Amino acid sequence: MSSPPTRLKRRTASLAHEIVDELTRRILAGTLRLGDKLPSENMLVKEYGVSRTVIREALSRLQTAGYVETHHGKGTFVVERVAQTGLRLSHETAADVRWILELRLGVETQAVALAALRRTDAQLLGMRQALDDYEALASSGDSCVEADKRFHLAIAEATGNPYFTNILLHLGNVMIPRNRIDVRERGGSDLSRQAHLASVEHELIYAAIHRRDPDGARAAMWTHLTNSRERFTASTPD
Repeated sequence: MSSPPTRLKRRTASLAHEIVDELTRRILAGTLRLGDKLPSENMLVKEYGVSRTVIREALSRLQTAGYVETHHGKGTFVVERVAQTGLRLSHETAADVRWILELRLGVETQAVALAALRRTDAQLLGMRQALDDYEALASSGDSCVEADKRFHLAIAEATGNPYFTNILLHLGNVMIPRNRIDVRERGGSDLSRQAHLASVEHELIYAAIHRRDPDGARAAMWTHLTNSRERFTASTPD
């Protein structure tokens, strides 16, 4: 007699977990920004095709995790998350950023090799779109950090191993050392010097993934992240 409710409870919890993962991904990728209002419960019910109970459970988990706050009568809003336990990451100092880039060297050189072997055509298309957006934003002098993050997250997702994606999502905004283009660095090209160099390196990574070359992809990612570290070091006082 008690089996059906137990199965339903598991299903509700599983669906809520999937929605939490998706909304967390949107927040950490910058699709939902600090201060943004989440879609209403009714809109989320329609978007995900689940019950209101599942949506409320997902929002409750997001609030417990510190990603959102709900204000009665106004809605649920993205807030600045303060990690209370687990891995703590900071980018307050130049040393912090260099250490995070070293961490990424270890993680992403393996991830990109797996992505080259396992990626789908749809995932490759997502990488291409991220790179096109990066260049368009950089050429107009706008911040291209979100497109940059999206490219690296697309590579992690193409591994098929969710832990690569989770690590990069946990890094969040500290993934990218430069969050804006310095207009003073702009030269004759539409792209700033640093954004242009990164763009060239991204294209080499993409090309290796496209041709399913894990060794080439690993080498291209190593070069990109090493150069990113060196460019950051050169532009930052000790």
